[in-house]
Amino acid sequence: MKVAMWSGPRNLSTAMMYSFAQRADFSVLDEPFYGPYLRLTDLNHPMRQEVLADRTDDTVEVEQSLIGPVPDGKPHAYHKHMCQHMIDGIPRGFMAECVNVFLIRHPARVVASFAKGYPDLTAEDIGFEAQAELFDHVASLGQTPVVIDSADIRDDPEGMLGALCETIGLEFDPAMLSWPPGPKPYDGVWAPHWYRSLHASTGFAGPEGPLPELTGHLAELVEETMPYYQVLEAQKISG
Repeated sequence: MKVAMWSGPRNLSTAMMYSFAQRADFSVLDEPFYGPYLRLTDLNHPMRQEVLADRTDDTVEVEQSLIGPVPDGKPHAYHKHMCQHMIDGIPRGFMAECVNVFLIRHPARVVASFAKGYPDLTAEDIGFEAQAELFDHVASLGQTPVVIDSADIRDDPEGMLGALCETIGLEFDPAMLSWPPGPKPYDGVWAPHWYRSLHASTGFAGPEGPLPELTGHLAELVEETMPYYQVLEAQKISG
């Protein structure tokens, strides 16, 4: 099985990658299309040069790595994808060979978190419209897209990870509930900028508090992206 996990930034996506990495039967891969995405868009993201030096610009090569043999002889692979990376020029054929799961988070929380590290963000940067479009694409392939909400995972990690595993045809592994602190060998090269707080963790954080109160441009971003979130929220699984 190849699990393609689709999310936007600041959405529990790295914690979910760490969770699946604790399974002895999974190999994990961090944002395989980030390099080609930066080259095609010319965006000035933090650590841009390090990402470009680390990642190939050959999108066919990336896609072949996703559909080829799973590394280390493992039976399953987990691919952490950012929805906003799937722009024109990024192939999608591999999606037909994956179990596609959509990880969602309330736009207010995403915007508040991402703006701390990238204050000039746009709606395209946080990927809600792209996530809804990819959801429709997966449905057009004849698959039933799976949706899971990060807030539900933080409220009940064991229950929601168990529900996710059952939905996609896996046995739940309790090892998914915790991981060792510090950087991981499968982290993307951008980890020093984006994963510092997560490197101090050993498991999923607890329930989130009230929604952040945003104003100005950030509040407008939430209003713009909320309809896309609500479409997927209506399809989410429960524990």
